[in-house]
Amino acid sequence: MLERLPEFLGNHPILSGALIAIIALILYTEFQRLTRKYRALPPAEAVRVMNQDGALVLDVREDNEFTGGRIGGARHIPLGVLKQRVKDIERFKESPVVVYCRSGARSAVAASQLVAAGFTDVTNLQGGLQAWQAAGLPVKKK
Repeated sequence: MLERLPEFLGNHPILSGALIAIIALILYTEFQRLTRKYRALPPAEAVRVMNQDGALVLDVREDNEFTGGRIGGARHIPLGVLKQRVKDIERFKESPVVVYCRSGARSAVAASQLVAAGFTDVTNLQGGLQAWQAAGLPVKKK
């Protein structure tokens, strides 16, 4: 079967290129996951981190999203201004920090930024506020 691989690759260059690209993306994603300096936890486990003394819960969604509901006690700093406002939360550098957004993608970027700024105990809420609500956990409305 492997002896026909060169023939297949030669006859289907677009499929071959797509396969190589997909494999490269999977390897890159796994490398990123294995080398990241923050934790990614589902809602039930993130609650334990949030309940620690001095933990900061950071909402990095946009203003219009924040007004629709939030995790109780969360501090709001949109991702777009986090680098400029990191000094506002510097006192939490040695404390647990749980970051969330709507789905967990923007908060992963924020978690990386916080680690780069010297924060030592950063957690990204996997699935974001959507996963939080799906788990039946409370959301505060403004």
